[in-house]
Amino acid sequence: MIQPTTSDAGRPKNLLSLQIDLPDFTLATDEEKAQQIQTRPSVSFMKDAMRRLGRNKLAMLCLFVILLFALIAFITPYFYPYTYSKQDVTASYMRPFQYSQKEIARIENGQSVFPHIMGTDALGRDYAIRVIYGTRISLMVGIFSALIVIIIGILYGSISGYFGGRVDLIMMRIVDIIYALPDVLIVILLSVAIKDMVSMSKNALILRLGPGMISIFLVFGLLYWVGMARQVRGQVLSIKEQEYVLASRAIGAKASRIIRKHMIPNCVSVIIIVAAMQIPSAIFTESFLSFLGLGVSMPMPSLGSLAADARNGLVSYPYLLFFPATSIFLVVLSFNLLGNGLRDAFDPKLRS
Repeated sequence: MIQPTTSDAGRPKNLLSLQIDLPDFTLATDEEKAQQIQTRPSVSFMKDAMRRLGRNKLAMLCLFVILLFALIAFITPYFYPYTYSKQDVTASYMRPFQYSQKEIARIENGQSVFPHIMGTDALGRDYAIRVIYGTRISLMVGIFSALIVIIIGILYGSISGYFGGRVDLIMMRIVDIIYALPDVLIVILLSVAIKDMVSMSKNALILRLGPGMISIFLVFGLLYWVGMARQVRGQVLSIKEQEYVLASRAIGAKASRIIRKHMIPNCVSVIIIVAAMQIPSAIFTESFLSFLGLGVSMPMPSLGSLAADARNGLVSYPYLLFFPATSIFLVVLSFNLLGNGLRDAFDPKLRS
């Protein structure tokens, strides 16, 4: 407390004569320390989002399931003793961990025989390796379709949102028209249209995939990018009026450079979220079309085609449907829940 000494007129005699009473200081208690605001060092947006994602236990569990399926699908075929096309008609419709008469004879002769973990199908093919290959096909379709959607959607949406005006109007009306097209019908038409073209090709990969799978990729490239384009366009519309974009325009930066350096990097969160949600949609679409016979060509397996083949012996051999259906369920569910976790981590409106 400050107590100045004053003259008879009520004014201080001298500034140096001011008397200052300092309060007594005591150490803060633990409770008072806990009440203090704790400051954290600043982190980038991406690092903060990854930190929030890491605290989401359900999303991390789903990420672990996806990585586990990917490792099994892409690594196991290299050392698995059976192939997806090897047939043994004497071992048809064997239940899991059963042996055929030939295999029992080999075991009695002292040879080691690897068991059929998931049994065999109607042609005596090991079912586990076929499910593994089917999972690989589904993951590859999901990943490649997401890449197609990302590339086309980013380019289309960023151009539409940046230039605006009549360009944006025309491009968005094209998106509305594409939204109205029936995807299954187009897959069927493309399969019929390119069937002869694919059969005359000498490329081993194209022949293995067949017209059905190639038409699926074409449909994803033609139709499924419109959702990504709309999301990116909305982000670009809100970003292009920012000060740093106006500054880039003022110094004469080209539109391509502004889109590449400023627009797309600030849309990363939306791109990641939409891509994560696109993968399960693509996997389910591929499985559905393969179930209808419009997927990969035989004998290459797909989870959808395996489920379709299992219908014939559904009552007597339910495990033939259980394994591919469970794989589809776990993969699609894991990607969906991981996409929800990414949305919660990257969306600023959901931050606590």
